[in-house]
Amino acid sequence: MATGPRFRVPFRRRREKRTDYRYRKALIKSGLPRAVVRISNKHVRIQIANYDPVGDVIVATAFSGELRSAGWTGNCDNTPGAYLTGMLAGKRCLSAGFDEVIMDIGMHVSTRGSTVYAAMKGIIDAGVKVPHSDEVVPSDERIAGAHLSNEMQERFSTIRDKLQKEGVGAINNG
Repeated sequence: MATGPRFRVPFRRRREKRTDYRYRKALIKSGLPRAVVRISNKHVRIQIANYDPVGDVIVATAFSGELRSAGWTGNCDNTPGAYLTGMLAGKRCLSAGFDEVIMDIGMHVSTRGSTVYAAMKGIIDAGVKVPHSDEVVPSDERIAGAHLSNEMQERFSTIRDKLQKEGVGAINNG
């Protein structure tokens, strides 16, 4: 006599390998807003999400394509591009009234020096507190684009200085 199903179907987002619910629950229990970093083949997207039982509320967002208006001509998905996007997200997070977040890298594999941690370094340099280990952050040379051409290094430093001085207005105003 059967007593129930033999197989339990996982949640749809788990089946699609999009959400690790055990990891998500641990992040939500921290009580801090999450800095959700998602990297595609061409861009980096960072959203500052605050938990709500109805659904997460996005309080700030930054997209690496926005760097084009500030003069960035390099790839938007490399380490310097992720750092600048993180700095932009951090500035927007501060202007939204949040000064501390926790990183949510989702289903990305945690690798030392990866693009995800370059974005985290940008958020930290913008003035937002993020609990982290210094071992995972890429080197300053890598973030500054030492592996790229001199022209890209100059553009990186120009845009970084512009973001540090003008904040979010550096991107919004072009």
